[in-house]
Amino acid sequence: MNLYHLRYFSVLAKTENYTQAANLLNITQPSLSNAIHSLEKEVQVKLFAKKGRRVQLTDPGHQFAKDIDQVLMQLDHSVAALQATQETTSLIRVAALRTLSSRWLPQMVQHFLTSHPETASQFKFSNDTGMSPDIVESLRQENYDVAFCSKVDDAPDIQYTPIAEQDLVVITPLDHPLAKKKSLNLNETLPYPQITFSPRSGLYPIIHHLFAEIGHQPQSAYAIEEDQAVAGMVANNFGIAVLPAMDSLKGMPVKIIPLTFPKWHRLLYMVTLKQHYQNPSAQAFIDFVQAQA
Repeated sequence: MNLYHLRYFSVLAKTENYTQAANLLNITQPSLSNAIHSLEKEVQVKLFAKKGRRVQLTDPGHQFAKDIDQVLMQLDHSVAALQATQETTSLIRVAALRTLSSRWLPQMVQHFLTSHPETASQFKFSNDTGMSPDIVESLRQENYDVAFCSKVDDAPDIQYTPIAEQDLVVITPLDHPLAKKKSLNLNETLPYPQITFSPRSGLYPIIHHLFAEIGHQPQSAYAIEEDQAVAGMVANNFGIAVLPAMDSLKGMPVKIIPLTFPKWHRLLYMVTLKQHYQNPSAQAFIDFVQAQA
């Protein structure tokens, strides 16, 4: 059975459009049509049926597409594993939230390299947007081997392993009326405009749930995606904010006030793609982080 024909079939099964599939495969439409006809002749089953200008998978075609995708994925993983055995140095591609990139991740990587000199590992750190949904999506596209961020969903293709937690605090400008407080109940923040997290942020559901516990939501002056940007807005007197107790806050002109009620923690996770082939060094690093968690 021709491997190229199987790959052509897989793409056509996803698009159900000969023109679109041929463009994605960078082949001519007649070449694609001939390949599919040859495959159908070989398996002696009709895999596609015409539907106007498009085609549609038959019931046997649907099952065949599901099976072939699994076979091709396993084949690609096997080839990647074979190629990795020829490498003297293994690359570990990592993405992380900026709040973890300043201290936690460098310390973890240094600890791993010190304790595993035999791996001859090289790390490549991502310059992604720093948003958890973007990081997880890029992981799904296999741009990274491992990521460290907030939990985005409960999809079955992703493995989330808790690796750290952060307390939530309130930050205010230095001259704010709340800046004299040594601790705060969340209710005390309600009279003041706040810099909140936009729905794309992994912190949004955490903060939203926290305010729901006291039966009110804050006055949102601005909605920002990233925690560092939220802190910057507070430092420049745009409002107050509830956010994780990050190391970077200590060097900013803000007052950091512990939150006494409701008590809440932000969990951070190591995130891996279950079906992604991990080269030996990447797997060793993942196992090392899991052992430290």
